[in-house]
Amino acid sequence: MKKLVIAMVLGAITLSASAQNVDTRRKIEVYGSAEEEVTPDIIYVAISLKEYFKDSNNKNKITIDELEKQLALSVKKAGIKEEDFTINNISSYAQNDPKKKKDPGFLASKQYRIKVSNLNAINTILDGVDAQGIQSTSISGYEHSKITEIKNELRIRAVNNAKEKASVMAQALGDTLGQALEVTDTNTDAGSPQPMMYKPMAARGESADYAEQPMEIDFKTIKINYQFRVVFELK
Repeated sequence: MKKLVIAMVLGAITLSASAQNVDTRRKIEVYGSAEEEVTPDIIYVAISLKEYFKDSNNKNKITIDELEKQLALSVKKAGIKEEDFTINNISSYAQNDPKKKKDPGFLASKQYRIKVSNLNAINTILDGVDAQGIQSTSISGYEHSKITEIKNELRIRAVNNAKEKASVMAQALGDTLGQALEVTDTNTDAGSPQPMMYKPMAARGESADYAEQPMEIDFKTIKINYQFRVVFELK
């Protein structure tokens, strides 16, 4: 009998503790969002240079060293920093391939990556290089220099948007909005870069008319969005 009484007392204490842990506060759950589209201000340009012969006898060759000097000078004139001008790949005379060394018709090539912040710099750079030596150009990537600041601002706006929604709903219910109890970031991909269109320059050196045409670039914006789930207390 004594054991039964003790068990009943312990059970009552457990139920009482469980009841005390139940959150009886009235709540409201809302989702807030914010979105912005920004135009990239950092562009990564890929340029490929290739040797070529000025005559049909394959004797008067414009070497990759000559083309590279032209490109390096043009990049410097455009105000590009040295660290923003790098070599991506080389297709040259291999040390372990004597056949290529002896082949007078072999044409070496190099690929470069240039970081620019001004679209006009792209055409300025290309104008300073022998058009026939430019094998191809393309946009290899792009971003925004203040992407972190923009994302932080959007986070604030998204949470404020949630608070505004909750305030309107609380007022409609005749209640007062209390403090935020839960905040959940529901984003899987806050920034979604859109495709960027550009005019390939693979045939830039094939005709004088084409060589005179500037590289046409049409940037699509980077769409950044944030969404938060927020639970507020109602009073």
